Amino acid sequence: MSDEHPELSGYEPQDADRPLRSRRALTLMRVVVVLGLVALIVPGILTTLQVATTTAANTCRVATQHFYPDSVGSDAHFELTGPGGLGWQCYAVDRNERETYVLPLGIIPSAPRAAEAGIHA
Repeated sequence: MSDEHPELSGYEPQDADRPLRSRRALTLMRVVVVLGLVALIVPGILTTLQVATTTAANTCRVATQHFYPDSVGSDAHFELTGPGGLGWQCYAVDRNERETYVLPLGIIPSAPRAAEAGIHA
């Protein structure tokens, strides 16, 4: 049995040097793919940041009420080199708007109930 295909014998492709799609069509497809990926990824990142910010603020408020009941507020910051290391840091705010470090919340802050359980332990 031969490896050659008799139906292709003598076939010479026309325009073998020419690409299947034009440069303009390839550029357009690349742009559409990049925009599609951005449209899929950016909302997820923004939602994750919003949830982490809200959770950190709520957890910090609970911890501040427990450790510094006389404070007038709380503030949660994401810091690269904070007192608790990389992650969310909780600060109590006094009447003179000075911040006092309360506790680290970690890279992914937990819910206020989990923080309360950790505080009493």
